[in-house]
Amino acid sequence: MKNFPNAFVIILAVIVFSWALTFIVPQGVYDREINAETGLEEVINNSYKEIDGENLSVFDLLLAIPRGIIGRADIIVLILLLGGCFYIIEKTGALSQGLAKLVSALEGREVIALLIVSAFFTAGGATIGLQEEVIALTPMLLLFGRSLGYNTYTTLYISYGSSVLGSSFSPANPFAVMIAQKVAGLPLLSGSGLRLIFLGIAFTIWILFIIRYARNNPIAKVASHQNEKVSNRSKIILSLLALTFGTVTYGLLSLGWGFEELAACFFALGIVAGLIGKLGINQTGEAYVAGFKEMIFASVIIGLANSITIVLEQGLIIDSIVYGLFGPLKNIQPTISAILMMCSHLVLHLPIPSYSGQAILTLPILVPLSDLIGLSRQTCVLAYQYGAVMADLVVPTNGTLMAVLAISGISYNNWIKFVLKPMVLMLILAAIAIFTAVVIGY
Repeated sequence: MKNFPNAFVIILAVIVFSWALTFIVPQGVYDREINAETGLEEVINNSYKEIDGENLSVFDLLLAIPRGIIGRADIIVLILLLGGCFYIIEKTGALSQGLAKLVSALEGREVIALLIVSAFFTAGGATIGLQEEVIALTPMLLLFGRSLGYNTYTTLYISYGSSVLGSSFSPANPFAVMIAQKVAGLPLLSGSGLRLIFLGIAFTIWILFIIRYARNNPIAKVASHQNEKVSNRSKIILSLLALTFGTVTYGLLSLGWGFEELAACFFALGIVAGLIGKLGINQTGEAYVAGFKEMIFASVIIGLANSITIVLEQGLIIDSIVYGLFGPLKNIQPTISAILMMCSHLVLHLPIPSYSGQAILTLPILVPLSDLIGLSRQTCVLAYQYGAVMADLVVPTNGTLMAVLAISGISYNNWIKFVLKPMVLMLILAAIAIFTAVVIGY
């Protein structure tokens, strides 16, 4: 469909639709309290009650737009500074030289490239919940893919798609598994064995699917100056890039770093790379500004996606949606209930695109429910992580997905057609994992 709406129009439409829902869905709230052990604000089970609050006005709807963008300032700053950093590195020639060398080394072994890149992003998702960072890497990844004869869908599948896969099947994603286990009162990183087994199975199916797709949908390779020599300056810049990735990974895992610390590291890298690459102060500054321009649309999309949650929260219907989705599960057999939990999380991720926020909102309700019906808390967490995180592949309220698609020039409807089959395969595997967990008393 040539006239299918772009990412900006789609998210604006969802914001308006969410506002309309606030007039249809009954308003209601759960009581909340601060958990003394975790420090997190949690929902009190069985505390839901309908209320009669004020409806949002048209001006409230309009206010949600800037408030959504302001609310995601930390990730927007990271995306802008990452974009500027990589634009500078590209301007120095280090990126093209390193890319040409890598493409030359992979000549005739393009499938290995698929495996390596997919494994890297799967590991990033599994360990640090890598996702937003893919936005700034997308232009470079697309060039890399075209140099190997892979189309845009293949490149996004092995990068963004793999990061979602790793995040969903992860035994240690700090923004999903660890937060969920903390809320559920489980030891952190407990139950990693089963998760690792199914992560391995999921990755195997995932990579086999894309290898088959890539072989059936090749494109002409883009010339990459394979004989170009990597200069000493470029080697230093690329080494600093690798060092920066290592530093931020350590910071995320061990030092409790967030988006601000990541942004600071990549800002410094951009400045140093520009000076080493002999761009000078003025050209380095100009390159940063040019990099910002490349990322502005993606940044706005991230903020607009946050506006959806603001509308639903201020309209007092998010808790009502949670109550409607999960309330009936207490009357269903445990195994089926667990799989339906996963499906409900999948649906719920549309109005709540933050899966860490989804854990904090839903698990205080679902953990007592699981105890009541004889379902283990670990399985309850499994249902959450498989459903909520895997939904990031398709929900239009996920700003990262829409930003990546916008940068790649892929329409949302075409992406859904491409990714639906592998996603369904992953959800079937997730259901098998949940069934296995129930059978073995996980």
